[in-house]
Amino acid sequence: MIRIVLVDDHPVVRMGLRGMLDAEEDLAVVGEASSGQEGIHVAVEKHPDIVLMDLRMPGGDGVEATARIRARVPGVRVVVLTTYESDRDILRAIEAGASGYLLKDASPAALAEAIRAAARGETVLAPSVASTLIRQVRRPAPPALSGREAEVLRLVARGLTNASIGRELYISEATVKTHLLRIFGKLDVADRTAAVTTALHHGLI
Repeated sequence: MIRIVLVDDHPVVRMGLRGMLDAEEDLAVVGEASSGQEGIHVAVEKHPDIVLMDLRMPGGDGVEATARIRARVPGVRVVVLTTYESDRDILRAIEAGASGYLLKDASPAALAEAIRAAARGETVLAPSVASTLIRQVRRPAPPALSGREAEVLRLVARGLTNASIGRELYISEATVKTHLLRIFGKLDVADRTAAVTTALHHGLI
C-alpha cells in the first residue's frame, strides 16, 4: 500500500483527490494539510511514502515545505501537483528535492500511475514541464561578467540609478551606461530588470 499525504489549501481539491486516490486498491490517503507548514508536521507525524504538494499556499509555500519535508522524513517522495508551470516554479521545486511535477489537469489514471512511479523511485513530470526542463538544460549559460560589471549589476539590483551607481563606484554616469550595455549584450537582455533576473538565475551576482 502506498501511503499519501495531501497538502493543498483548498478543501474541495483535497476532498476530490482523497476520493479519487482512495478508490485505487494500492493507494491510501493517510493525512491532509492546508498549508506548507502544516504539511511538514503531518508528513513528520505520518511518515508517508508520497506527499502530493501544492505550490502556492498561505503559511509557507510548497517549495520551502518540500525541502524541509525531504530533510526531516527519510525516504519520502514529494510530488508537486499545481496549476503553475512557470520556469522559475519548476526549477525551484526540482532544486528543493521534488521527485515530480504534475499539473492539476492530469487525468485520475495519469495521476495514480505517476504516484506509483514516484513510489518506485522514478521522476515523474508533466510533458510540458519536461519540455521546460529540457529547454533550460540546453540553454547555454551566459558569459561571465567582469568584476566591475558584477558590481554595477548588484547596485542595479538594489534599485540605484545610474548616477547613484557612478557615485558609489567613483566612476562617471557615462561609464555606468557603458557597463550596462556590455552586460545587456552578454546576458542577451534588453533592460535592467531582465539583466538582474538572468544574472541571479545563473548565479552571476
